[in-house]
Amino acid sequence: MITRLQKVLLLLTATMVAAFLLVVSVGAHATVQDDTAALYKSKCVACHGATAEKKFDASKPDEELVQVTLKGKKAEKPPNMPAFGEKGITADQAKALVAFMKAQKH
Repeated sequence: MITRLQKVLLLLTATMVAAFLLVVSVGAHATVQDDTAALYKSKCVACHGATAEKKFDASKPDEELVQVTLKGKKAEKPPNMPAFGEKGITADQAKALVAFMKAQKH
């Protein structure tokens, strides 16, 4: 049988573990956002502007925008969108950039 003290200790331990996991996940999320913002600033801001206000159609599906990010696209007039997949951007980073840019538009 579990004593009352053991129940309290078990509940306290479970609460502490849950709090720790919450703090870790929030910190990891903030790091991903910070990394994406830095990546945007270093690779995208020159053409798209600080708030993704230039040459970005947020109404297009995410997957289409991810593919454009990775494979590039010829514009009606230069500059063309480079293929950032060839420059080391991963599919996950491209997805994060698309989400970041869409968030900047609102």
